[in-house]
Amino acid sequence: MAMLIDRRYNPFCDFEEINNSFFGDNGLAEFKTDIRDTGDAYLMECDLPGFQKEDVSLSLNGNTLTVKAERHSDFENQDKKGGYLRCERSYGRFTRSFDVTGVDVSRIHAAYTDGVLRITLPKYVKPQSEAKAIAIE
Repeated sequence: MAMLIDRRYNPFCDFEEINNSFFGDNGLAEFKTDIRDTGDAYLMECDLPGFQKEDVSLSLNGNTLTVKAERHSDFENQDKKGGYLRCERSYGRFTRSFDVTGVDVSRIHAAYTDGVLRITLPKYVKPQSEAKAIAIE
């Protein structure tokens, strides 16, 4: 029986080992997020490929919005562990927090499609005070 081993030469292998030992080798520990200003709102797009909608959650604590995602792997199951020759896909819990100061938190909207979490954060608009005449006595 032939064993499959990846023998491609990687000249940056030593750098990757240093990086992994310092930062960890979890590529999704901080999932990638783009934030755009659309005028009256901010649009956050978080890349979460391979996650199910049920495995992604949002929470708000004061002015902090937290995005959590959790992915499970067959590798975690001890019965199936022996069949793997290589296991590189990331799994576990992934969390990022964002400051949402200046956002109307009552109107935050989120949708998850095709591995991308899109969060619309409407800007808070301070109500303008009405001008009124004051009677002089």
